[in-house]
Amino acid sequence: MIISKITEGCRIVSLEGRTDTEVLSVCSDSRKVEAGSMFVAVRGFAVNGHDFIEGAIAKGACAIVYDDPSAISSMAEGVTYIRVESSRGALGIIASNFYDRPSEKLTLVGITGTNGKTTTVTLLYRLFTRLGYNCGLLSTIANYVGSKGTEAVNTTSDPLTINSLMSQMVEEGCQWCFMEVSSIGVEQERIAGLKFKAGIFSNLTHDHLDYHKSFAEYLRCKKLFFDNLPSDAFAIVNIDDRNGEVMVQNTRAHKVSYSLRGMADHTCRVMEMSFDGMLLKLDSTETWCRLTGTYNAYNLLAIYTTAVVLGADKDEVLLALSTLGPAPGRLENMKGPKDISIIIDYAHTPDALENVLKTLREIAPERELVCLFGCGGDRDRTKRPEMGSIAQKYADRIIVTSDNSRSENTADIMADIKTGMDFKGRAKSLFIEDRAEAIRTAIAVATPGATILLAGKGHETYQIIGKEKRHFDEKEIVAQINKEYDQQ
Repeated sequence: MIISKITEGCRIVSLEGRTDTEVLSVCSDSRKVEAGSMFVAVRGFAVNGHDFIEGAIAKGACAIVYDDPSAISSMAEGVTYIRVESSRGALGIIASNFYDRPSEKLTLVGITGTNGKTTTVTLLYRLFTRLGYNCGLLSTIANYVGSKGTEAVNTTSDPLTINSLMSQMVEEGCQWCFMEVSSIGVEQERIAGLKFKAGIFSNLTHDHLDYHKSFAEYLRCKKLFFDNLPSDAFAIVNIDDRNGEVMVQNTRAHKVSYSLRGMADHTCRVMEMSFDGMLLKLDSTETWCRLTGTYNAYNLLAIYTTAVVLGADKDEVLLALSTLGPAPGRLENMKGPKDISIIIDYAHTPDALENVLKTLREIAPERELVCLFGCGGDRDRTKRPEMGSIAQKYADRIIVTSDNSRSENTADIMADIKTGMDFKGRAKSLFIEDRAEAIRTAIAVATPGATILLAGKGHETYQIIGKEKRHFDEKEIVAQINKEYDQQ
């Protein structure tokens, strides 16, 4: 594809060189540049792509896209220089053009919010697959092109990866793509150039303030997603969240509301709830679902609303919903020794932890509830005491341990959590740095028939300690402990 076609729609400030040169690849990582590549210099948080322009040219780049004029001291012969207003925004548009605008050939549905994104997109993917459609999925856990899956790295991937995967979806005959959209992904313009048919808002609570610095900025980035939806798209929002109406204040899309508490375009009521599932009344029809918890009722209502709004048959949707199980690492129930129920959940924000603990209390109020959790290092420190306070409020026993400590000292993270507890909370808490030892201790101290929540890791099968990514699978650890108890 020639340069003029690839840069179509970019906000170009100046251009020097030929625009009919054939581009063989597009890169924002200079290490991947080859002869015939277009190199897009993006200013990152660790490195600045503008520092690698000369190296990219030396490796054979035929075109350079940049936004910092001071990075260009002289222009090499035979290279096209394209200065744009924003390299980040241009990268998304260029990636879309290079892969022949694949998002326009799919029905693209994005979801943003603090909690529920992974469950919602995963279940939408499963639902529409069961309805007979060929679908793609871009999520925190995995990316799927039809039935072929690969492990995901970020909640919202970089524009080149996104468009490459969507191009593969088109080639494989996919009709739908369901995608998680993070606030960081929006702020970094990773979704620039994509055409969404629907955007879903789940909720907005405390998270990522290490990056955004303020809740107002966090909200602004989420809202940008809806501000930029086209007029023929749908903005599907949870109006029980106080920020739901704010999200769609300036959207051009058709507004659709959903609610568990009051009047909305689509509503849900929880009729019964147990560890095995829930009886829900979706609009006027009752259906049994295998997921449980009020927050999952919100997820299922969002899925139902989206499917119906986008033209799926209501009865077929309800039937398919009744067959869907939880996403990996989301309220997964394992049997432990001593008739203990061990719940593995990704809850790593204050709101998510409270939702899970409230659900477990509601389902089994007579059982002892043990909460095991930690907080990630090099991330928002302000949520740590809040999560300690929440654990104290709902759990009978608390075990504070490591999560992904990264470069921070685990003991310091646990100390931050401890500040959110008063004397009573600390009295019922144990602080154990080694997470595997903490899980063993939780099972050992729990009374027969108790419920133990292992919060924070969910689907993850690793721990990041320092710069080392170590294998760590809570399901494997629980299975080994079960085996040891059986041999006693």
